[in-house]
Amino acid sequence: MDERFREAPYAFGAHMGWRMLDWSEGYARFELPIAPHVLNRHGNPHGGAHAALLDTVMGYAGCWTGDPDRPQMCLTLALTVQYLSRPLGRVFIAEGFKTGGGRSTFFAEGAIKDETGELIAKGTGTFRYRKTA
Repeated sequence: MDERFREAPYAFGAHMGWRMLDWSEGYARFELPIAPHVLNRHGNPHGGAHAALLDTVMGYAGCWTGDPDRPQMCLTLALTVQYLSRPLGRVFIAEGFKTGGGRSTFFAEGAIKDETGELIAKGTGTFRYRKTA
């Protein structure tokens, strides 16, 4: 990944502990270590952690501009998550792919696996590009 495009996590992302691994046209990949603050009361990753990570990776997948000085932001209009399995490993690895759209909205799909390859969750989303000032 070209380091000019690696963004430092915003406050929520920093709190969660995720890190950008790759970002390019129509694609993003992030990782999230499974730490105590992302677990629910019975010790499994909270569904909200899955949803937030998928929302982020899919949003980034659709917001690539190819110019680090011209960022594009988006808002989530709809997010669907399918919870498929519990992790066997200790790190979530999420990938997002832009699948279509137009000038104001885009569609994306995402998946979370762990480092063992276990498929944990999948998602789809609809996003609206934010207008720049």
